[in-house]
Amino acid sequence: MAEYPTSFDKEGLIKCAKGELFGPGNAQLPMPPMLMMDRITDISADGGEFGKGHVVAEFDITPDLWFFECHFPGNPIMPGCLGLDGLWQLTGFNLGWRGMLGQGMAMGVGEVKLKGMVKPDRKMLTYYVDFTRVIDRKLKLGVANGRVEADGELIYQVSDMKVGLAAAT
Repeated sequence: MAEYPTSFDKEGLIKCAKGELFGPGNAQLPMPPMLMMDRITDISADGGEFGKGHVVAEFDITPDLWFFECHFPGNPIMPGCLGLDGLWQLTGFNLGWRGMLGQGMAMGVGEVKLKGMVKPDRKMLTYYVDFTRVIDRKLKLGVANGRVEADGELIYQVSDMKVGLAAAT
Protein backbone atom coordinates (compact mmCIF):
# COMPACT_ATOMS: atom_id res chain seq x y z
CA MET A 1 0.00 0.00 0.00
CA ALA A 2 1.29 3.45 -0.87
CA GLU A 3 2.07 5.72 2.05
CA TYR A 4 -0.25 8.72 2.19
CA PRO A 5 -1.16 10.95 5.14
CA THR A 6 -4.17 10.08 7.30
CA SER A 7 -5.66 13.56 6.92
CA PHE A 8 -5.95 16.04 4.05
CA ASP A 9 -6.67 19.75 3.88
CA LYS A 10 -8.50 21.48 1.02
CA GLU A 11 -5.24 21.87 -0.91
CA GLY A 12 -4.66 18.10 -0.74
CA LEU A 13 -8.22 17.41 -1.91
CA ILE A 14 -7.78 19.77 -4.87
CA LYS A 15 -4.51 18.00 -5.69
CA CYS A 16 -6.51 14.75 -5.85
CA ALA A 17 -9.16 16.41 -8.02
CA LYS A 18 -6.44 17.45 -10.49
CA GLY A 19 -5.16 13.86 -10.68
CA GLU A 20 -1.92 14.73 -8.90
CA LEU A 21 -2.34 12.64 -5.75
CA PHE A 22 -2.88 9.05 -6.93
CA GLY A 23 -1.56 9.58 -10.47
CA PRO A 24 -3.24 10.14 -13.84
CA GLY A 25 -6.14 7.81 -14.60
CA ASN A 26 -6.65 6.86 -10.96
CA ALA A 27 -9.10 7.86 -8.24
CA GLN A 28 -9.93 11.56 -8.39
CA LEU A 29 -12.27 13.79 -6.47
CA PRO A 30 -14.39 16.28 -8.43
CA MET A 31 -13.36 19.93 -8.53
CA PRO A 32 -15.39 22.55 -6.68
CA PRO A 33 -18.24 23.21 -6.62
CA MET A 34 -18.95 19.45 -6.82
CA LEU A 35 -16.27 18.65 -4.26
CA MET A 36 -18.47 18.01 -1.24
CA MET A 37 -15.89 18.26 1.55
CA ASP A 38 -13.29 20.75 2.76
CA ARG A 39 -11.01 18.35 4.59
CA ILE A 40 -10.52 14.70 5.52
CA THR A 41 -9.77 14.46 9.23
CA ASP A 42 -9.09 10.71 9.43
CA ILE A 43 -8.74 7.81 7.02
CA SER A 44 -7.66 4.19 7.45
CA ALA A 45 -7.61 0.78 5.79
CA ASP A 46 -8.33 -1.11 9.01
CA GLY A 47 -10.34 1.19 11.30
CA GLY A 48 -13.99 2.04 11.50
CA GLU A 49 -16.97 0.15 12.82
CA PHE A 50 -16.11 -3.08 10.99
CA GLY A 51 -12.29 -2.89 11.09
CA LYS A 52 -12.12 -2.74 7.28
CA GLY A 53 -11.35 0.95 6.85
CA HIS A 54 -13.05 4.28 7.34
CA VAL A 55 -13.07 7.94 6.39
CA VAL A 56 -14.16 11.00 8.38
CA ALA A 57 -14.46 14.32 6.56
CA GLU A 58 -15.91 17.79 7.09
CA PHE A 59 -17.68 20.32 4.88
CA ASP A 60 -18.12 23.91 6.01
CA ILE A 61 -21.63 25.22 5.37
CA THR A 62 -22.05 28.87 4.44
CA PRO A 63 -25.23 30.60 3.24
CA ASP A 64 -23.62 31.46 -0.11
CA LEU A 65 -23.08 27.85 -1.27
CA TRP A 66 -24.23 27.42 -4.88
CA PHE A 67 -27.03 24.92 -4.25
CA PHE A 68 -28.94 27.08 -1.72
CA GLU A 69 -29.78 29.65 -4.40
CA CYS A 70 -31.44 27.13 -6.70
CA HIS A 71 -32.80 24.41 -4.36
CA PHE A 72 -35.43 25.71 -3.54
CA PRO A 73 -35.99 29.46 -4.09
CA GLY A 74 -37.53 30.82 -0.90
CA ASN A 75 -36.81 27.58 1.00
CA PRO A 76 -33.11 26.83 0.51
CA ILE A 77 -31.89 23.34 1.40
CA MET A 78 -28.94 21.21 0.34
CA PRO A 79 -30.12 18.47 -2.03
CA GLY A 80 -29.89 15.08 -0.36
CA CYS A 81 -28.20 13.68 -3.47
CA LEU A 82 -25.20 15.93 -2.78
CA GLY A 83 -24.76 14.39 0.67
CA LEU A 84 -24.89 10.94 -0.92
CA ASP A 85 -22.39 12.05 -3.55
CA GLY A 86 -20.04 13.25 -0.81
CA LEU A 87 -20.17 9.78 0.75
CA TRP A 88 -19.47 8.16 -2.63
CA GLN A 89 -16.58 10.59 -3.21
CA LEU A 90 -15.01 9.61 0.11
CA THR A 91 -15.49 5.90 -0.52
CA GLY A 92 -13.63 6.15 -3.83
CA PHE A 93 -10.96 8.37 -2.27
CA ASN A 94 -10.28 5.68 0.34
CA LEU A 95 -9.72 3.07 -2.39
CA GLY A 96 -7.18 5.33 -4.12
CA TRP A 97 -5.59 6.11 -0.77
CA ARG A 98 -5.10 2.37 -0.28
CA GLY A 99 -3.07 2.33 -3.52
CA MET A 100 -5.71 0.76 -5.75
CA LEU A 101 -5.58 1.88 -9.37
CA GLY A 102 -8.41 2.94 -11.67
CA GLN A 103 -11.02 5.65 -12.04
CA GLY A 104 -13.75 5.73 -9.42
CA MET A 105 -17.42 5.28 -10.16
CA ALA A 106 -20.47 5.06 -7.96
CA MET A 107 -22.05 1.65 -8.46
CA GLY A 108 -25.09 1.83 -6.22
CA VAL A 109 -26.46 2.09 -2.74
CA GLY A 110 -28.65 -0.32 -0.79
CA GLU A 111 -30.72 2.05 1.32
CA VAL A 112 -30.82 5.81 1.82
CA LYS A 113 -32.56 7.48 4.75
CA LEU A 114 -32.98 11.26 4.76
CA LYS A 115 -33.65 12.23 8.36
CA GLY A 116 -33.24 16.01 8.28
CA MET A 117 -32.37 19.01 6.15
CA VAL A 118 -29.25 21.06 5.64
CA LYS A 119 -30.30 24.71 5.63
CA PRO A 120 -28.01 27.75 5.28
CA ASP A 121 -27.88 28.29 9.06
CA ARG A 122 -25.96 25.04 9.57
CA LYS A 123 -22.23 25.38 10.20
CA MET A 124 -20.63 22.03 9.34
CA LEU A 125 -21.36 18.62 7.88
CA THR A 126 -19.38 15.63 9.08
CA TYR A 127 -19.21 12.57 6.85
CA TYR A 128 -18.54 9.09 8.23
CA VAL A 129 -17.80 6.13 5.95
CA ASP A 130 -17.28 2.65 7.41
CA PHE A 131 -16.25 -0.11 5.01
CA THR A 132 -17.96 -3.47 5.28
CA ARG A 133 -16.06 -5.08 2.40
CA VAL A 134 -13.13 -4.28 0.12
CA ILE A 135 -12.35 -6.31 -2.99
CA ASP A 136 -8.92 -5.84 -4.55
CA ARG A 137 -8.76 -8.13 -7.57
CA LYS A 138 -9.32 -7.29 -11.22
CA LEU A 139 -12.44 -5.58 -9.91
CA LYS A 140 -11.64 -3.01 -7.25
CA LEU A 141 -14.72 -2.43 -5.11
CA GLY A 142 -15.48 -0.80 -1.79
CA VAL A 143 -18.76 -1.47 0.03
CA ALA A 144 -19.52 0.78 2.96
CA ASN A 145 -22.14 2.26 5.22
CA GLY A 146 -22.18 5.99 5.72
CA ARG A 147 -23.80 8.81 7.56
CA VAL A 148 -23.78 12.58 7.42
CA GLU A 149 -24.27 14.76 10.48
CA ALA A 150 -25.04 18.47 10.41
CA ASP A 151 -23.75 20.20 13.54
CA GLY A 152 -23.88 16.82 15.30
CA GLU A 153 -27.42 15.90 14.17
CA LEU A 154 -27.88 12.82 11.95
CA ILE A 155 -29.17 14.03 8.58
CA TYR A 156 -28.44 11.23 6.06
CA GLN A 157 -27.78 7.54 6.57
CA VAL A 158 -26.90 5.00 3.88
CA SER A 159 -26.10 1.31 3.78
CA ASP A 160 -24.34 -0.86 1.22
CA MET A 161 -22.84 1.99 -0.78
CA LYS A 162 -20.70 0.63 -3.62
CA VAL A 163 -17.84 2.37 -5.40
CA GLY A 164 -15.63 0.64 -7.94
CA LEU A 165 -12.37 1.50 -9.64
CA ALA A 166 -11.91 0.62 -13.30
CA ALA A 167 -9.01 1.10 -15.71
CA ALA A 168 -9.33 4.27 -17.77
CA THR A 169 -10.75 3.69 -21.23
